[in-house]
Amino acid sequence: MAADFANLARDIDMINQSKADWLHLDVMDGVFVPNISFGFPVMEAVAKICKKPLDVHLMIADPGKFTEQVKALGAYMMNVHYEACPHLHRTIQQIHHAGMKAGVTLNPHTPVNVLEDIIQDVDMVLLMTVNPGFGGQKFIEHSIEKVKKLKALIKETSSHALIEVDGGVNEKTGKQLVEAGVDVLVAGSYIFGAQDPIANIMQLKAL
Repeated sequence: MAADFANLARDIDMINQSKADWLHLDVMDGVFVPNISFGFPVMEAVAKICKKPLDVHLMIADPGKFTEQVKALGAYMMNVHYEACPHLHRTIQQIHHAGMKAGVTLNPHTPVNVLEDIIQDVDMVLLMTVNPGFGGQKFIEHSIEKVKKLKALIKETSSHALIEVDGGVNEKTGKQLVEAGVDVLVAGSYIFGAQDPIANIMQLKAL
């Protein structure tokens, strides 16, 4: 979402050459979140040239109905919002059946204990550390405690889920998040808005 849409091939090539582990794709529909980003035609073009695994984050209503289209991209991870999935267990099963890893995302206001009955079935939990919909927002400080609560839940249930965070990530907040137990950092503006994005990626990788 933070890349230069007029120069996507250039920015994807930069990611390909960097030490970034994944490419995170923020899909917005203007319904579940108050913004529209891009859809499958753009993602199909990106998938053709990106050499990194795709982490597809669907900030959309009824994400389960797009499972096959996300699979067709060759995506590694399909990430859906808890708040958008009334039948979350079924959606996770669909994602796994399609051969992808299943991620569940929580908005800032959603407590981690809602995942108690599903945490052992998911491969990753994404905590939004800003309100979803727009890039460049200020990091929500309470997110550090939320990460710690999620880490405790994962340990208590012997889950193997990774913890991912998205929103306001930079070298300072990234360090705090990693120390709290985060496994995966999503960075948009901090990377694509930098004079030396590859150096900033290396800074986050070193945390």
